[in-house]
Amino acid sequence: MMESNAETSGWMKMRRILDLDRFPIDALEDPRASDLVKACQAELESTGMFNLVGFIRTEALPEFVAEVSPLLDGQSFTHRRSHNIYFEDRISDLAQNHPALRRFETTNHTVCADQISKSLICRVYCWPPLARFLALVMGKPRLYEMADPLARVNVMAYRAGEALNWHFDRAEFTTTLLLQEAESGGAFQYRSNLRSDSDPNYEGVARLLDGKDQDVKTLPLLPGTLNVFKGKNTAHRVTPIRGERARIITVFSYFERPGVLFSDEERIGFYGRAA
Repeated sequence: MMESNAETSGWMKMRRILDLDRFPIDALEDPRASDLVKACQAELESTGMFNLVGFIRTEALPEFVAEVSPLLDGQSFTHRRSHNIYFEDRISDLAQNHPALRRFETTNHTVCADQISKSLICRVYCWPPLARFLALVMGKPRLYEMADPLARVNVMAYRAGEALNWHFDRAEFTTTLLLQEAESGGAFQYRSNLRSDSDPNYEGVARLLDGKDQDVKTLPLLPGTLNVFKGKNTAHRVTPIRGERARIITVFSYFERPGVLFSDEERIGFYGRAA
């Protein structure tokens, strides 16, 4: 009975903060959920992403932001990095001066999962219906939470003049929740299918970085939006922030196998610490 009460309490908590009336991911047997899954799959197929606008209820957003803002202001790691689109110092197929290896700077302020383990954000990440829903949309048998105590959930703030520059993701897909938008700037831009697993398309990458790719799209994201994005072969960036209000976004990491961890080198590079 106690377990049942706890489950009921957890479900009620999620209904308070997530719009499960519009997005019934907790009831996948419901015909409305089946329609939602099909719509997300179609959008994923055609654009490489899907969005649940208003997934976090508008009235709950201030609570999410209030939990992380003091940590972002006083205990976050400032990740300032010069990098190329691959986040790799060398690409064996390319000369060091190849235009596809142009370097630029990314700056953000990161709070890691171990700093927010009791937060609403981590409750949403660890809520089993979310991973089941994502697996179904992605056509995966199952998705597992990342085992890495730092990387499994990250909250990132981008402040005036800061940006997330062009890059490819390492994982097949990325799941984000936008908590707060900037006053201006901070636009999410992407170029779908710029490369494939069999064709790196280095010349196409060079054209993108030279500002000559006409297929770059800009996606306006509203706070509270769940965005699921196939970023492994789609280049993307966030344009520089303008104004006093930071852009705050959460990144959830799920994998098809359990036990995924970053190396100590990767943790230090992204978070300034290995543990």
